Amino acid sequence: SDNEVNIKIALHREMTEGRLAYADRNALLARMTDDVAELVLDDNRHQTLALSVAEAGGAAALPAYVRLVETFEATGRLDRAVEGLAQNDELLRRQAEGRGLTRPELAVLLSTAKLALQDAIETSPIASDDGLLPDLLKAFPAEMRERFTSAIAAHQLRAEILATKTANRIVNRMGMIQPFELAEEEGGSLGDLAVAFVAAEKLYALGELWRAIDDAPMTEAARLALLESLAIGTRAQMADILRACDVATRPSEIVAMLRPGVERIDAHLEQLLEDEGRAASAMLLNRLTGAGAPADLAARVVRLHDLDGAVGVAALAVRTGKAELDIAHAFTALGQALGLDWAQTAAASLSPSDPWERLLAAGLARDFQQMRFDFLAKEGVGDPQAFVADWLARQGPRAAQFRELIHRARATTSANAAMLAQVAGQARVLLGR
Repeated sequence: SDNEVNIKIALHREMTEGRLAYADRNALLARMTDDVAELVLDDNRHQTLALSVAEAGGAAALPAYVRLVETFEATGRLDRAVEGLAQNDELLRRQAEGRGLTRPELAVLLSTAKLALQDAIETSPIASDDGLLPDLLKAFPAEMRERFTSAIAAHQLRAEILATKTANRIVNRMGMIQPFELAEEEGGSLGDLAVAFVAAEKLYALGELWRAIDDAPMTEAARLALLESLAIGTRAQMADILRACDVATRPSEIVAMLRPGVERIDAHLEQLLEDEGRAASAMLLNRLTGAGAPADLAARVVRLHDLDGAVGVAALAVRTGKAELDIAHAFTALGQALGLDWAQTAAASLSPSDPWERLLAAGLARDFQQMRFDFLAKEGVGDPQAFVADWLARQGPRAAQFRELIHRARATTSANAAMLAQVAGQARVLLGR
């Protein structure tokens, strides 16, 4: 019914202004019946897949969903009694029994998450971004896109349609936990988060990659593994955009600012990756292909992870006028010399069940990156690589002491959030000198 109403509103203007006869409008509606059905079915397929991704989290994800329920309750969006959701103690008891939320329960949270995002997006810069016309057009059948582009562009429900479609993509592609945790982690609004999502989606052509994963023949377990890893990589890129860019800006403007620098980094990525990054990439690639994912799609997902930090480098290059590759080499050299690459990778690899520890771990992973950007931003007008080399020489004893701390941390059985928080504190002190 939503699709039908949106179509008829756009065509009504064409009729009232004399560009479309009533009989021709009815014939057009009849011809587009199958196309409208496919739009609905496509959304249903992706929503069902999102439920499967959520269900795959099982008991381990239950505390995070409990936190999400609390968030929706606090904002008045959810009534447990009405929706048939149990209290926290009963839900957490399931975790001890190895059981997660059921699909009907997840469906309640999925719809609530989409409505919350939709409301926020309607008043965000997304609604007025002319660069998102292709997204608006995709909400209509092909014949209508070709014949009535201007009518769709001037649609009186433009903001609502874009908000609905964007909210659907965020939740269908990233699940419910990732976006809401990221908003909480970065202290941003849901509108800010949506701007970051759309910018990352356009900057890295994620729509094409999602469709390729949807269409490729593979086991569903392999597909879910790819989608989960892609969601994690997307979250990292969104976090960088939230930190490095003004998300009160329209997504297309953010993409226009970042794209030249990101593309230059992508073209030289192999020479920029240091040992720690290469090892993490190989491990992720082996895990995905070992799960049955096609090698080419696994490599594309891994590359998004390898480009973590590209947004920060590109944004810093815009602010300082420095070359992206000079900043990138200085960034990686500093990380390799001090062991910050290992610390960032270790923090990103943590997967605690407690939602507060998850927020801490995710924040630490971004902090190990951000503190390097903040350090390089102080450099001034010279060469970033020379600046790093000179600083390391001047701080030789202190840098050696910090590397010893990293060595002790790496020698432990497994890293934890408390250990990495201590490392991060020491790193901030060192880089502040």
